[in-house]
Amino acid sequence: MGDTMEDVVLVRIYGNKTELLVDREEELKSFRVLQSHGCAPQLYCTFNNGLCYEFMQGEALDPQHVCNPTIFRLIARRLAKIHAIHAHNGWIPKSNLWVKMRKYFSLIPTEFEMEAVNGRYDALRVPVPWYTLCFLPCNSLQLPASSPFCSRIGYTGFKREVPSPRVLEDEMSWMKEVLSNLQSPVVLCHNDLLCKNIIYNEKRGLWVPPVASFVPLAPPPRSTNPGDVQFIDYEYSGYNYQAYDIGNHFNEFAGVSEVDYSLYPSRELQFQWLGAYLEAYKEHKGLNSDVTEKEVEVLYVQVNQFALASHFFWGLWALIQAKYSKIDFDFLGYAIVRLNQYFKMKPEVTALTLPE
Repeated sequence: MGDTMEDVVLVRIYGNKTELLVDREEELKSFRVLQSHGCAPQLYCTFNNGLCYEFMQGEALDPQHVCNPTIFRLIARRLAKIHAIHAHNGWIPKSNLWVKMRKYFSLIPTEFEMEAVNGRYDALRVPVPWYTLCFLPCNSLQLPASSPFCSRIGYTGFKREVPSPRVLEDEMSWMKEVLSNLQSPVVLCHNDLLCKNIIYNEKRGLWVPPVASFVPLAPPPRSTNPGDVQFIDYEYSGYNYQAYDIGNHFNEFAGVSEVDYSLYPSRELQFQWLGAYLEAYKEHKGLNSDVTEKEVEVLYVQVNQFALASHFFWGLWALIQAKYSKIDFDFLGYAIVRLNQYFKMKPEVTALTLPE
């Protein structure tokens, strides 16, 4: 290939049963809209079980990168650009979050063959009927020792960690009622902005000034070119609540393989991030780009409450993946982590109130 990567393309083959989770037609529609606005790689071709698109040069980020003030301002401004894309022909978009969440709920397995799901669960040698599982609150997550997520338990301990269908359905109803009333705008969203879906190129980009209204977390860089970020993997993109997309990204500060929710962004960092986002969002919408503290506070409350929906959504997703995916990953353990975090953070974030 020589010294450059200019001729490299990416070919993505769809995973086993991913058509249950991803609407491929909607993915391509969103991909093309984003590409037309300079927010996605060049799409070269599609085929029955995959697609081929431009390789984005740069570094895929890790959790330690996304809390860097220079980089997170780039991310905030890039996401604002996507969120500001107008729907065509005066169409008023609606979120598909609740419909998709309900679909995932209908697809969760009725039982888990533990050895088939993950050979590490050697203590659990019988199928676990899903309808027998119940959720009991606990202070710490417990999983088999060989799982990357926590310590070993037996069958009884496992049952404590997984919500029953009744509990899941009640929580979905509660979220739809409460979160839908937060007045978060429905915009075109990425919906899966984990760290590895953000590509940073330090050689490309324009100067992004710190938001004047807020004290930066670190001194601004001396360079007038902090680089640029691009987002990849638009499988789950579509119209959704603005606050969901941001809250989902904040959840991803914790990582995936070794989840650590102590890395969830602090209020101070969030205020900086949201200030940069709102400034760019207003610019792209043709509005006065001045950002008030009240505007940031409103978005802060919306984002942290919608972060609950993100945990719940990916918890259901991981349960389905545990049944069908051929990837060597502890999806069942990951589902428990996300659902556990949902219940853990629910009292704290629901206590937040919108400013008068």
